[in-house]
Amino acid sequence: MPRLRMGALMVTGLLAFGCREEVTAPGEPTSNNLPATASAAAAPAFNQLSGGDAYTCGITPSSRAYCWGVNYSGQLGNGTTDTAQSPRPVATSLSFRQVSAGAAHTCAVTPDNRIYCWGSNQYGQLGNGTTDDHYMPVAVAGGHLFRQVDTGREATCAVSYPDDRAYCWGANNVGQLGTGNRTQHLEPVAVGGGLLFQQVRVGAGYACGITKTNRAYCWGYNTFGQLGDSTTVTYRLRPTRVAAGTRQFRQIDTDGYHTCAVTTGYRAFCWGSGAYGALGNGKTYISRWPRAVSGGLSFQRVTSGYDYTCGETTDHRAYCWGSNKYGVLGDGTTTDRLVPVPVVGGLSFAQVSAGGYHVCAKTSANVAYCWGYNGFGELGSGNVDEIRPRPTPVSGTM
Repeated sequence: MPRLRMGALMVTGLLAFGCREEVTAPGEPTSNNLPATASAAAAPAFNQLSGGDAYTCGITPSSRAYCWGVNYSGQLGNGTTDTAQSPRPVATSLSFRQVSAGAAHTCAVTPDNRIYCWGSNQYGQLGNGTTDDHYMPVAVAGGHLFRQVDTGREATCAVSYPDDRAYCWGANNVGQLGTGNRTQHLEPVAVGGGLLFQQVRVGAGYACGITKTNRAYCWGYNTFGQLGDSTTVTYRLRPTRVAAGTRQFRQIDTDGYHTCAVTTGYRAFCWGSGAYGALGNGKTYISRWPRAVSGGLSFQRVTSGYDYTCGETTDHRAYCWGSNKYGVLGDGTTTDRLVPVPVVGGLSFAQVSAGGYHVCAKTSANVAYCWGYNGFGELGSGNVDEIRPRPTPVSGTM
């Protein structure tokens, strides 16, 4: 999940350079320690959350999709382009079991393994055979069934059902679709190599996945070593194995400049740009192969944002590291951290998802909390134009 916030709220074409554009920063915060405006009791329940660039989406226990935050391309899926400061239902009668919020488009998987997408579609990232934006869900073309989907900047990838193949669609100027060429595709196309995947994730101009044999592979843009193949090659057109030796992985996540993953032994490793400490190993250099995250923590999952990373430990605590712009690390400060620090509040989290400059998480009781930047309502707290450097309950009722 890989994000792009533009100061003018426009997503540019995927980069003549193929990497994440550094964007105009939001206005400086008015406070570092603002009180929450909603109570946990008022927060809606979510089975799953996904942080997008400047918005968030979630799936409720009743299998309905809700989104909130910026909406200039219809990425909230409610039929409008109006920003929402608290959860709003996606305009459909469809049920969903998984959702992925990207830079300016969203995709979700139904219980019967169909994918529907909405929002920006300039590069065909909605997969419906057109380049027209859609403010409500449209079916992905091709007749495939999918078990999992992930959205990036201008591309989308998914794992098919029941055959576990990776398919991608959208922009392909630096090989992010993994097809062996740089041809754009408006509908799903098989990733080359014939690998069987458990999971795929899409970054800015690249993608990674975990195979059924617990190996990590990446493809696409590689200027900052985000493919983890130990080389300085600019891009790869097909999946290339991450240089991890005999190490096996169970989960992976991507962003613009760095990638992080969790091994089958529940240890976190990161590679790519270490700017601001995003790799979590106490350094700020580029690493072109996996480096262990410091601290010896056991992680269930990791999630990558703009120059920062968060993770959920096996005992359900949230830790973050890297750039702490706008309080996105959730430790109550705006101080960058080179190694993991705990998210304050003592909450027990069952899932954490990094967006652009914000993070959202849900507890084991399905209560949603968010922290970080809130200039577009992406925290779902019912207001905008402030930061929250500690978890704040999502407001509203369903």
